[in-house]
Amino acid sequence: MSYTLAAVTGSIASIGYGIAAFGPGIGVGIIFGKGTEALARQPEAAGLIRANQILGFAFCEALALIGLVMPFVYGK
Repeated sequence: MSYTLAAVTGSIASIGYGIAAFGPGIGVGIIFGKGTEALARQPEAAGLIRANQILGFAFCEALALIGLVMPFVYGK
């Protein structure tokens, strides 16, 4: 006699996305941490530093959004 304790249904891609979200999360943390350091060292360059922070943040978030969409594109 065989008993099933638990059944897993759904797509494993959602677990993959959850794991993959660590990368952009770490990236955003590094971007804003280093940006804060740079602002503390050179406050006169605040405009340039802030612009670079926003650009880096946009790239990291784009990677996260691509990771969110890919399971739907390649999923079954």
